[in-house]
Amino acid sequence: MILGSREIQEIIPHRWPFLLVDRIIDLQPGEGAVGIKNVSSGELFFQGHFPGYPILPGVLIIEALAQVGAVAVLSLPENKGKIALFAGVDGFRFRAPVLPGDSLRLEVKLTRMRGPIGKGTAKATVEGRAVADGELTFALTGREQALGGEQA
Repeated sequence: MILGSREIQEIIPHRWPFLLVDRIIDLQPGEGAVGIKNVSSGELFFQGHFPGYPILPGVLIIEALAQVGAVAVLSLPENKGKIALFAGVDGFRFRAPVLPGDSLRLEVKLTRMRGPIGKGTAKATVEGRAVADGELTFALTGREQALGGEQA
């Protein structure tokens, strides 16, 4: 199943400038997903990270992977309307810089779900070369709980 930006935004709450996935090229609801982030030289964070040598910040690679994982878990009918919050990031390694012009492939496989808590393995590549990998832990919650009460 392939999803564009509109379909992704129907599943997860992220919006520009923090929606970091351009499309989902493979989706197995509740199992995993593969997404693409096309890294543009016009991204706002490149103004300061780093002037003269722009590199996609590692924390944004992790966030992009988490968004792909969130699409996989929130695509299940029983999770519709929920939010996936970070609960942990383990063993991440950054193996190569991601530069403007790169097409970042984001792969997440969900490995465990126990109640509202889940884990997934995550890997980011550019042209088949590993740039980052590790494990993500998330917690599912309703939007009302995430906002601290009634939905805004």
